[in-house]
Amino acid sequence: MRHFTDLAFQYIAGRWRPGGGSWEVIDVNPYDGERLASITVATGEEIDLAYRAAERAQPSWAATDPAARASVLDRAADLLAERGEELVGVLVAELGGTRARAALELRLAVECLREAARLAPRAGGRTASSAAGDGETRVHREPAGTVCVISSLTCPLLLSLRAVAAALALGNAVVLKPHHAAPVCGGTLPAALLEEAGLPPGLLNVVVTDIAEVGNALIEHPVPRVVFFTGSPRTGGHVAAVAAARLKRTVLETGRGGALVVLDDADVDRAVDAAVFSRFIDQGQMCLAASRVLVDRAVLEEFTGKFTARAAELRVGDPTDPATRIGPMITPGLAESVTESVDRAVREGATALLRGETRGTLVPPAVLTDIPEGAEILTREVPGPVALLLPFDGEEEAVRLANGVPRALSGAVHTADVERGVRLARRIDAGAVHVNGATVEGPSAGALGGGRRPGPGRPDTQALLDAFTTLTWVTVRDGHEPFPL
Repeated sequence: MRHFTDLAFQYIAGRWRPGGGSWEVIDVNPYDGERLASITVATGEEIDLAYRAAERAQPSWAATDPAARASVLDRAADLLAERGEELVGVLVAELGGTRARAALELRLAVECLREAARLAPRAGGRTASSAAGDGETRVHREPAGTVCVISSLTCPLLLSLRAVAAALALGNAVVLKPHHAAPVCGGTLPAALLEEAGLPPGLLNVVVTDIAEVGNALIEHPVPRVVFFTGSPRTGGHVAAVAAARLKRTVLETGRGGALVVLDDADVDRAVDAAVFSRFIDQGQMCLAASRVLVDRAVLEEFTGKFTARAAELRVGDPTDPATRIGPMITPGLAESVTESVDRAVREGATALLRGETRGTLVPPAVLTDIPEGAEILTREVPGPVALLLPFDGEEEAVRLANGVPRALSGAVHTADVERGVRLARRIDAGAVHVNGATVEGPSAGALGGGRRPGPGRPDTQALLDAFTTLTWVTVRDGHEPFPL
């Protein structure tokens, strides 16, 4: 596949070049282990070159008319939409998800670029009268400068573009480091797309590397003023600590999927459909996938039977086959970790209503119930096709269980009474809660959010605007009042 041969490079100052490291990132197909690409890692020297290129290119880009910046992003969206079928194959090959899942990510990525283009004109200013009435205050919103984006393993095309496109729309330059298991979809493919759309050289630079090679150089470098990170809480904490020591602004999205709640008056069939989609989309790896399914005891038996039957029907196998619903986990290590989580839960007393045998990176759906309150699986994220069914009695217990998940990005509530659902949704500690929907909902660059707890970033539209710009206050005095000294 030509994308993996053409894009297996670093992208710095508008040039495709090999890294200077002594080892390679090997990009493999998660399903069959085929080597897709080998990319020599970037060193600290390439990190510096990327940041210096961004620093040089950014001022003229900031001075560019916002409509011109928006047109580049709209053109990139057009290209992505035009090549959808071809790029679905690229995503399937590198990420292992099904064709339907890849098509969803592409559609959301197109929306993300469109929304970023609409963001460009919003970096304006405002004017207000001074409190004393003898002048005015002008507040200008300026680009932050150069932004470091560290992207995620899950939904890498979408999540890279969400940050990169918004930062560019607002007049910044970007250095992007994709996850080493998704270097093309999360890094060099977005760069090639924006290059073809007319983005001037130096504004987006992609460095494929690892902390083992460059340490903290990506964050410690003096040029970037903002660090935007998507990934695990543990790594996010490290990024935040390093950045804070250098007074850099950080935006962290380290959350996880929340609970899908099924109330006693819910349409059970619709709730089952939503829960199957919310839990098993992208093999359960997606950050918005439902971490747990909470079911009122009044409908527990009916829901459990139908949900388990639907999960058992999900075909596991080759992600290029349109009939496949569960493809491979993106790495063998992740497949092993998910399998061990199920085994441990059963040893601790959980009942497996459904489970199968893991074959390489293929992990069949599992449905667990009767999970003891102290079981480890209730306290840690399981990024795989494992559904936890937890019963509850009444709304108070539902809220308590739903809020037992820290850093929830999203949730859902199913009920026949929409206003009841809204009231309950407002009590759930999650960035977005969808009534009678799935946990995987919402605009691509909109409120993917974080929970109400401190820590995770909330990269909705306003937060992106705040993250990638700074406010400058200019006061103008009309009078000649004496200074009090």
